[in-house]
Amino acid sequence: MTGHTHAPGTSEKGLATGQIGTFSGAVLGISTVAPGYTLTASIGLIVAAVGLKMPAILIAGFIPMFLTAYAYRELNSKMPDAGASFTWSAKAFGPYVGWMCGWGMVIATIIVLSNLAAVAVQFLYLFIAQISHHASIADLASDKAVNIATTLAFMLVATYIACRGITTSERVQYILVGFQMIVLVGFAVTALVKVANGSAPGHLSFDLDWFNPFTGLTIGAFVVGLTGSVFAFWGWDTCLTLGEECKDPDRVPGRSGLLCVISILATYLLVAVAVMMFAGVGDTGLGLGNPNNEENVFGALADPVMGGFFGPFLSLAVLASSAASLQTTFLPAARTMLAMGAYGAFPRKFAEVSPRFLVPSFGTVVSGIVTAVFYTVVTILSEHTLTDTIAALGIMICWYYGITAFACIWEFRRTLFSSVRNVLFRFLFPLLGGVMLIAIFAISVQESMDPENGSGASVGGIGLVFFLGFGILAFGAVLMTVWRFVSPRFFTEDTLPAGAGEALTEALESGRS
Repeated sequence: MTGHTHAPGTSEKGLATGQIGTFSGAVLGISTVAPGYTLTASIGLIVAAVGLKMPAILIAGFIPMFLTAYAYRELNSKMPDAGASFTWSAKAFGPYVGWMCGWGMVIATIIVLSNLAAVAVQFLYLFIAQISHHASIADLASDKAVNIATTLAFMLVATYIACRGITTSERVQYILVGFQMIVLVGFAVTALVKVANGSAPGHLSFDLDWFNPFTGLTIGAFVVGLTGSVFAFWGWDTCLTLGEECKDPDRVPGRSGLLCVISILATYLLVAVAVMMFAGVGDTGLGLGNPNNEENVFGALADPVMGGFFGPFLSLAVLASSAASLQTTFLPAARTMLAMGAYGAFPRKFAEVSPRFLVPSFGTVVSGIVTAVFYTVVTILSEHTLTDTIAALGIMICWYYGITAFACIWEFRRTLFSSVRNVLFRFLFPLLGGVMLIAIFAISVQESMDPENGSGASVGGIGLVFFLGFGILAFGAVLMTVWRFVSPRFFTEDTLPAGAGEALTEALESGRS
């Protein structure tokens, strides 16, 4: 078993070493992205913004995420830490930037938890309706009271599992990811076969111009579509933050990340082209631009593409994708809050670790409660919860990924030009990725004020997406200011010294005792 040599300023946190190989790392990354869930949740948003340019937007969203992932890899190799973006940005730019970066990461995860639960609910009722041949059952997901109650039930179960420290075994992950990918590829191939034999309603012919982002798009439409695309790739860089647990920490994370992202990008492009050619992008019938299909594209296309017998398999794939990811997505939010509690950025209670299950149970429970309240409020306010929250997620993701990219450049500023490798991976890639993400963030915030760039829901004439995205970030600044006066230690003392890893380990140990 190959151990991991920790860099100065970090320490062993009790993670198992030498466990993850290239293939298993890629599978974990794909599982985190949850392509079945992600595609059905984001296709409608992207098509509503850019129409037939969806393939171009998917590629454009992939580029900054891919470049920024190198910043994560380099920072993690020097200082593996449960706080990740929060810890690195606080060390690089000080406590205020670090706090806001951590807040962006935590709140983005809470928003996506609500999305995962909501999509799981939709496909639960759709699957039951398909196998029972009672179409009316699928309509239960549209009943707000039933939807909220079922979503909260999913959240309760997921929170309970996360608190008990139960994680899906590697073998089960292989099954879930394999099932998702086989069904998605089968769905796409079947759609293309129907296009070829003339039985598809869309009647579209393949066009290379779909892949060209420089024609037929306004900057506003491009950025709105890009926020959906950035969301679609969110999570694959998990492969690049597993150095401590990899068999070969220097090589395996990078190889896993490359295999993961190529698989995801290829799958996304195949499915995107297939659904566009099959259904078209019109706003009626099965068209991807139909508002009735926007939040659940696969739900609308499952039976028309795959038939009554195989259609439920697509619903089951998305249900499995959402439910499995729901159980594991608690981890990053709870771990970030664990680190923020340990370093004094959050109340000390968040640093507590369950002595029995060795998980940050308090942070996990708080994540579950806040997610439940958030989903309930947004669902009551908006008829199109998924559309608005995904657009808001793009804003959050660009915020904390962008800050992390620049943190990498600053952290390694003394050795940026000492080798060609450092120039590429510690300077050029993070710089380009960071600039792209911050630019997308700034334009997205401006565009989000227009209700037409979301579901149409607004508060005082300003788009709900603005309040869910920038508004929640601004609310975080208010909370930070309050905490600065209540407990100034994190902001006035050096609670993130070179030995940040040891500080976190001490917090973990004190929580267990």
